[in-house]
Amino acid sequence: QVQLVESGGGLVQAGGSLRLSCVASGRTFSIYAMGWFRQAPGKEREFVAAINWSGGVTYYADSVKGRFTISRASAKNTVYLQMNSLKPEDTAVYYCAYGRSVVPKGESTDYDYWGQGTQVTVSS
Repeated sequence: QVQLVESGGGLVQAGGSLRLSCVASGRTFSIYAMGWFRQAPGKEREFVAAINWSGGVTYYADSVKGRFTISRASAKNTVYLQMNSLKPEDTAVYYCAYGRSVVPKGESTDYDYWGQGTQVTVSS
């Protein structure tokens, strides 16, 4: 089993920034991908960004390109999501995901483990 713990959510005004963190522990893989997804009220969960095990490959949803940056800490089982120029439509619960994959992918079915989520609210 792999456990994921997210942190860093909160309330911010439009145009502001937040940084989310996710730490994976337990029986982690040597080759893996980690991603962020989000789910707004009444909407389906959607892909945001993902990164591979080495940190050398990243993948973003079009809606966040140029505003969000996913990165991996030197402690390899930790990833960050730096969110800049936040918009009210970014308001959602953000989930960290972890899966056995060489490359980062954008489908929720590509991930085996999920965190509990952290709320991000962007006010206009």
